[in-house]
Amino acid sequence: MRPKKIEDIVGQQDLVGKGKIIDRMVKAKILSSMILYGPPGTGKTSIASAIAGSTKYAFRQLNAATDSKKDLQIVAEESKMSGTVVLLLDEIHRLDKTKQDFLLPLLESGNIILIGATTENPYININPAIRSRTQIFEVHPLNNKDILSAIKRALDDKKNGLGNMSIQINDDAMNFLTTSTDGDLRSALNALELAANSTEPNGENTININLSDIEACLQRKSFNHDKDGDSHYNVVSAFQKSIRGSDVNAALHYAAILLEAGDLNSISRRLMIIAYEDVGLANPAACSRTVNAITAANKVGLPEARIPIADTIIELCLSPKSNSGLMAIDSAINRIHNGNYGDVPNHLKDSHYSGAKELGHGNNYKYAHDYPNDWVKQQYLPDKIKNDKYYIPKSNGKIENAYKKQYEKLQAAQNNKNGEI
Repeated sequence: MRPKKIEDIVGQQDLVGKGKIIDRMVKAKILSSMILYGPPGTGKTSIASAIAGSTKYAFRQLNAATDSKKDLQIVAEESKMSGTVVLLLDEIHRLDKTKQDFLLPLLESGNIILIGATTENPYININPAIRSRTQIFEVHPLNNKDILSAIKRALDDKKNGLGNMSIQINDDAMNFLTTSTDGDLRSALNALELAANSTEPNGENTININLSDIEACLQRKSFNHDKDGDSHYNVVSAFQKSIRGSDVNAALHYAAILLEAGDLNSISRRLMIIAYEDVGLANPAACSRTVNAITAANKVGLPEARIPIADTIIELCLSPKSNSGLMAIDSAINRIHNGNYGDVPNHLKDSHYSGAKELGHGNNYKYAHDYPNDWVKQQYLPDKIKNDKYYIPKSNGKIENAYKKQYEKLQAAQNNKNGEI
């Protein structure tokens, strides 16, 4: 079911949709090397395959971790003999220096159009020499409608899909299949194929696939998903609201439902959001411990992951709560959205280049560490919004209460004519 042309790609319409960057590249036949990064099963290989198919270039696929320099040399020779080759290089973050040094001149010459694929953040994990010669595009988990569309296409396609089999999949099974893989289309299609090939047909040679079949093939349990898949989101919503409301027992109840469904990913993501959104500055140490616990849980996996998960839920429930950090950054973002916020004051502008002084950049800047208490009265916000206040401190917990006192002390000093703390 791998797409042969751009129009067949499911999802990622911000990249491949009509008039979007990759669509424009393909139509103009002006391709540049790129890195696609995002979770598994979201279309990185499909995009590379479709680019090659839409431009009629040869398409080759290698893995940076397991394929050798010799394999790269074979692709390079092919590009010299027959013209441009689109090379999909999986796990590009694992590319070693020897392979990189061989590849760089080929990218410069245009003989090879490199499409690197990685689940790692390329800005952190990919060598700058490769990054500087590529465009970086993020791909996102597919939504439920995209996955449903791809499943229906696979069921209808007689050449590449399951269209030659008489398959009936009931609504509960279809809904669970489209909502339970966290946007991973590959997992959904693999489960569908396994269910179709492992389910005995009835007397009319029809394969009836029900919810238990999909649960078995995905190795996940459903928890009463309704037709629109709302149950999952309702449970996750109740989970966060129970922790925010400091109800330990309710939070553990909803966590147990998610754990029994094998949904460690949703719990992990939600707990990190809760830690910083709902506990935040009232107990910053709990936020750090949450990240450590989630790391441990994902390393050991289920069922043992339930232990650090439970400890974290209990701590977050019983911690003092504060959303002041969230409210502060949202207030600042709203100011940006509203526009007309002015320019960086001249004394704060970069002055590490020739001619900056003549422009007034960096002049009269006061270096805080040169003053008592490492603080000096000075304007930091642009002139137009110099009196804006985004952070409204709370007194929930001794940590933020201490921050509040320091904040109020600094604000008073800034407003003091003598600028004294």
